[in-house]
Amino acid sequence: MPLPLVRVFEGCTQAKGRTKTNYIIRKIVNQQKVYFPNLNGLRFIAAFLVIIHHIEQIKSASKIASYWGITPFIGIIGNLGVVLFFVLSGFLITYLLLAEEYSFKTISIKKFYIRRILRIWPLYFLIIIFAFFILPNITLFTLPAFGKEVIYSNLWLKLFLYAIFFPNLVLALYGIVPYASHTWSIGTEEQYYLVWPVILKYFKKFRIILMLFIIMAYLLIAIFLSTHYSDFIPHKNIVKAFWSTFNLDCMAIGGIFAILLFQKSKSLKLLQNNMLFYATICVVVFLMLKGVYIPYIHYEFYAVLFGIIILNFATNDKIKITLENRLLNYFGNISYGLYMYHPIAIVLALALGISIGYTTNWLIYPLSIIFTLIISAVSYKYFESPFLKLKKNFSKIISGSTVKK
Repeated sequence: MPLPLVRVFEGCTQAKGRTKTNYIIRKIVNQQKVYFPNLNGLRFIAAFLVIIHHIEQIKSASKIASYWGITPFIGIIGNLGVVLFFVLSGFLITYLLLAEEYSFKTISIKKFYIRRILRIWPLYFLIIIFAFFILPNITLFTLPAFGKEVIYSNLWLKLFLYAIFFPNLVLALYGIVPYASHTWSIGTEEQYYLVWPVILKYFKKFRIILMLFIIMAYLLIAIFLSTHYSDFIPHKNIVKAFWSTFNLDCMAIGGIFAILLFQKSKSLKLLQNNMLFYATICVVVFLMLKGVYIPYIHYEFYAVLFGIIILNFATNDKIKITLENRLLNYFGNISYGLYMYHPIAIVLALALGISIGYTTNWLIYPLSIIFTLIISAVSYKYFESPFLKLKKNFSKIISGSTVKK
């Protein structure tokens, strides 16, 4: 059975002195708020990996010297950055839903959907509008081989699929749509959000077994689609491409770590371990730098390692590495914008570099990051924040950096 929130937080909200610790715990419980340190910093790292990946990809598409297709590290970090986002989502969403269930005896699926709509939809649809109706009409943003005739082919079907949050299916069917294709991961998250509160609300027992079943079922289907035994499936290549982006299993891995934490599992003694934490970080960094691909379980393998890192960053107060500072917290808060706007910022940086005849990485990388930060900061303050304020009206359990205030 889940333990009271006061006990769950006992191991992850330590402060100097027992009196101070008890005060923090009471405040969290009474105000029904949850805050895990360091996770905003991890969000920024995830977004940064994707940005590096796309800088090199867009440089290559623009016929500028790049590491795309040359350095294995560049080839894998983009999707692994997204996998880190997925594991974070699985961890946080699962934990918050369990906390809501414990505190209020049920999970409000309606309010969960409203919260996700207010957080995801405004910026998502803004990017879709930019990608289809504004940027194609600006020469500066036209990428080689991706003119209007490419973007507007099968336009209404593309728009329909984007509207119902199947950008990953657009990618499988029609390939890249500049400035919109990276939203495939947003579609995956929305598909996850659609089913996850229902699963947790109506499956109260054996939840870890259910998570393991989801992971195994996903992997078995993926392996089956990669064999000739699945050749009978109509449009198999499209189905396979879609399935490769439907990473529900990575979110389930994050969910397992959340369930273990919430239930204060005995396995936490093994997982919340300094040596394991440091060793996992070293392994992840080494494998990523080498561009190591794990056959059949590539994303799942990295997702488990990410889960160990997330759990320790969030709850192990004995580790010596911290991402908990004002700057990284802010970057984490605007990480959704960093992810959504960065292709636009990269093209702006490249255009500026080309105009002055200087496209070295010493210019393109700083400009891309600076432009991304500026656009995301403005968007967060003037466009996203009004929706986020409304979101609090539908939140029984409040999470994020505002918890500390």
